[in-house]
Amino acid sequence: MDITTLQDLALTLTVIALPMIIAITMHEAAHGWVAMKLGDPTAYRLGRVSFNPAKHIDPFGTVILPAALFLSTGAMFGWAKPVPVDFRNLRKPRRDMILVALAGPMTNILLALVCLLLLKVVGFLPGAGQAWVGQNLTAGIQINLFLAVFNMLPIPPLDGGRVVTGLLPPRLGQRFAALEDKGMMILLTAFFLLPYLFDHMGLGNLNPMRWLVGVPVALLYDVLMKVTGLN
Repeated sequence: MDITTLQDLALTLTVIALPMIIAITMHEAAHGWVAMKLGDPTAYRLGRVSFNPAKHIDPFGTVILPAALFLSTGAMFGWAKPVPVDFRNLRKPRRDMILVALAGPMTNILLALVCLLLLKVVGFLPGAGQAWVGQNLTAGIQINLFLAVFNMLPIPPLDGGRVVTGLLPPRLGQRFAALEDKGMMILLTAFFLLPYLFDHMGLGNLNPMRWLVGVPVALLYDVLMKVTGLN
């Protein structure tokens, strides 16, 4: 591998890693902050209401696996350290469970909006930094929208699964939440095994990731573009 290739790889990694770390850190800190405001100090006492990435990053799930997948396949998948929340401490557990779950994805949408707005001023930066900053902001938009939509899928233990649990009647909610032990297997099957099988069967258009995540991300991106007046 020559110097130019190494430089290109390093640039690609920074353009992916920095927005990813910021997006995940803010997502997890938001969960903890909202839980604290609603009565549960568990995350705060453990130092998880923090903008320090080290408090939230899982070395393999947040850095190694997402980088390897993105560079090899263009796909993004990973996880951070889960923010501990004791729902019994929340003032209105069922309602507040939903608010705590929504805090992460909503923060990612806000970050994507900020990145879009900052793209308006990239042109005022010195020439040498314009491209790199622009690439980081563009990646930040894509990563944050992906995290927001993916985490809102109604599958435990994703945030969307917790929202569904809070909306269902208590007995049904408990049964639905019990799927959390199988949640990771469901995700891996839906977004890796099935696409692999469909591709080999000539049915690539049936990729669940494309329809369940890619299409909503594109629609949300269009909405933010209209809100910011960018094109």
